[in-house]
Amino acid sequence: MARLLEMRGIVKCYGPLRANDGIDLDVHEGEIVGLLGENGSGKSTLMKVLFGMVTADGGGIVFRDRELSGHRPREAMAAGIAMIHQHFMLVEAMTVVENIMLGWPRAGRVLNRAAIAEDIRTVSRRLGLELDPDAVVADLPLGRRQRIEILKAVLREAELLVLDEPTSNLAPVEVQELLAIMERLRDEGKGIIFISHKMPEVLAVCSTIVVLRAGRVTGRTSADKVTRAELSAMMVGRDISSPHVLKPNRPGADRIELSALSADGLGPLTLHVRAGEILGIAGVDGNGQLELAEAIAGLRPVRAGHITLDGTPITAMPVAARTRAGLAYMPADRSTTALVPGLSIADNLMLRDSRRSPYSRRGVLRARAAIAKAKDLMQRFDIRAPQPTTPARSLSGGNQQKIVIARELDRQPSVLVAHQATWGLDPGATRFVMEQMIALRDRGGAVIYISSELEEIMAISDRIAVLSGGTIAGTVNRADADMTQIGLWMSEHAA
Repeated sequence: MARLLEMRGIVKCYGPLRANDGIDLDVHEGEIVGLLGENGSGKSTLMKVLFGMVTADGGGIVFRDRELSGHRPREAMAAGIAMIHQHFMLVEAMTVVENIMLGWPRAGRVLNRAAIAEDIRTVSRRLGLELDPDAVVADLPLGRRQRIEILKAVLREAELLVLDEPTSNLAPVEVQELLAIMERLRDEGKGIIFISHKMPEVLAVCSTIVVLRAGRVTGRTSADKVTRAELSAMMVGRDISSPHVLKPNRPGADRIELSALSADGLGPLTLHVRAGEILGIAGVDGNGQLELAEAIAGLRPVRAGHITLDGTPITAMPVAARTRAGLAYMPADRSTTALVPGLSIADNLMLRDSRRSPYSRRGVLRARAAIAKAKDLMQRFDIRAPQPTTPARSLSGGNQQKIVIARELDRQPSVLVAHQATWGLDPGATRFVMEQMIALRDRGGAVIYISSELEEIMAISDRIAVLSGGTIAGTVNRADADMTQIGLWMSEHAA
């Protein structure tokens, strides 16, 4: 197969930080190249250089025998390069065909909706995308929305597709469907760069794997000649592929109890978590996970039932009072809910303590105390950034999540609700997050760990409850867990 892309010696610096330090990358027709690395390893920067979102400080790019230099995204797309971002670039109020036509000259000054809709049906059938041109995007699950982005790229005759963490928010069935779509695109001669933290997926569909660490290539290998342990060592310098060893626990009294709890999209359900225990909540996304987390955190009104925390009723308490009572909450979406991206690391770490001494005096935040505290937390939780005043939005996903963990766990909560705590994180950052959950449990805390990653649930939980259709379909001790039974519970009332 002919070579599509040649990147040579790519260098990109941000002050003293060399985000890309002499990186080489090749992609051929009909090839899926896996790009692995920790958060902050330089993957996103390299792809931004390729797509023209940032300008390299050194090196060169040749695509289809044509040099790309100083180009912008519009020129990259015109050349045949498409980038499908982790967060979709769609207008939810519009239909599939309307989103496809946006900014596309071929749609015409007088929009040729019928012709474009027919093209959508034809290509959708060929690639197995199963997209209805007239469907409203807001009504589609995440997997279907992602397929719209892929369809946009194909209809615009892209020859190279960059998929940035495409499986991070998909259900297991949707993941398998996406991998099959990628293989069909490969068979049609498309080149694909597959950025992912999930090694089984990369090993399943990629022929070549390139690993980055600290802005440099630390490994380049054929997928059929490498193991997960070897990839882990390339990514983080050690083997992190082995499962967690969860020590047997001796749970104490109930720390949090939900009794016949009902809210919009939830319940009624009853559950409890004891001191020194992690309760894993498994289930397919969209079956009440968000509603459960928000009802406990005080962000969603409870219609019926009760919540008790360490013997104290908190059902009617506002969020701040629940926090003072010992509840901590890690939302799934760190970019819009858990953090304020425009604020600094120090400010985000102080969000819970902005009215408390010594960080505040008469309603005014004391910057020196906040900076000192931030430096301490950055060191203890390995938050990698130049300084506490660095904006949170400039950090990798893993470092952003470490800010959330540091803020919530530094207060030594009695109960932590963690919703999709490892979403979009690399294996090293994922392991760090899970180790923090286990440490809290070992100190006598109670953890409600909500995740669609069943492998994580099995690794970290003392007990497992399955949420399906907004109710608890079943609960089992991890030692007694049967994967077939859990699968049946997950599909019992699943949305």
